Amino acid sequence: MRVLMTADAVGGVFTYALELASGLVAHDVDVVLAVLGPVPSREQRRRLEDARLADVVERPYALEWMDEPWDDVERAGEWLTELAEVEQPDVVHLNGYAHGALDLGAAKVVVAHSCVLSWHEAVRGRPAGAEWARYRTVVAAGLRGADAVVAPTRVYLDELARLYGPPPAATEIPNGVACDGLRPLPKEDVVLGAGRFWDEAKNLPALERLRARLAAPVTIAGDGAPLGRVGREALADLYGRAAIFASPALYEPFGLAAVEAALCGCALVLGDLPTLREVWQDDASFVDPRDDEALAAACRQLLHDRGRRERLGRAARRRALSYSRERMVAAYLDLYRRLLTTAPRTRPAAGALS
Repeated sequence: MRVLMTADAVGGVFTYALELASGLVAHDVDVVLAVLGPVPSREQRRRLEDARLADVVERPYALEWMDEPWDDVERAGEWLTELAEVEQPDVVHLNGYAHGALDLGAAKVVVAHSCVLSWHEAVRGRPAGAEWARYRTVVAAGLRGADAVVAPTRVYLDELARLYGPPPAATEIPNGVACDGLRPLPKEDVVLGAGRFWDEAKNLPALERLRARLAAPVTIAGDGAPLGRVGREALADLYGRAAIFASPALYEPFGLAAVEAALCGCALVLGDLPTLREVWQDDASFVDPRDDEALAAACRQLLHDRGRRERLGRAARRRALSYSRERMVAAYLDLYRRLLTTAPRTRPAAGALS
């Protein structure tokens, strides 16, 4: 089987795509990874080199959620169409919406990781304005053009249906993480946060404000964060030693960082979101992400109650182990195989990118 997969290097989509692609390669699937948007970092390039993919190709086209991206989105579509003609994939796996509307000569899977409209409601507390009308149209067309639409949670699939209309052949496949290098270490009374500090949805400034409310250290790693971006091995060490991983997110369709932290035995303090409730059920402590005192109280309680903290860490780790890369890969392989028996090799475009 040959799969043409898109990705970008901005955040969690890259981690997801590389985990899935690496797992597919282990099952003798040839994966061609087409990276759009900002160029990958040095560490991302190293990880791509280690992944034994059939090929990695890049184009710095703006992503569909960026400001005025539409000329680049169209050019990216032309490039992907040409790439599909050359590579002749059995499946095109799109980690974005817009290009689901194209005829790419193969079964198309569109995977929903997030979207501007749901982000805007969760983070800004109101629907996105008229300036996002074209985005709404393009995303809806991309979803309609897919042979299958995947999201990591049932809650998020329901959000897609509410915002864009019921997607075709919708299915839930939780994201997965390989355990390599992620393990508990001797724990220290540290609260750890990780992610893009500038991303309003991550709400990491709430952890910065937490410093004044706790006696224990608060460490925040990531782009723009006090500690800055750290490498994968250094981050695994931070996860391994931190007693608590806190993510007071305002919006999070799945949350790979929490899974990585849980694999390292961290007790989780998470924003009380329906998606995160679905992912973690009773194996995390949930707080109103807009309530700084509630966040501080939850962390303070776990720091003081070592027994509960360790029980919660063990429970989170058990659940994180269920979100394995192998389980995710098996689910996608099953989906691909079903599509190869049911989806037409080519299909009419579901709508223009304009």
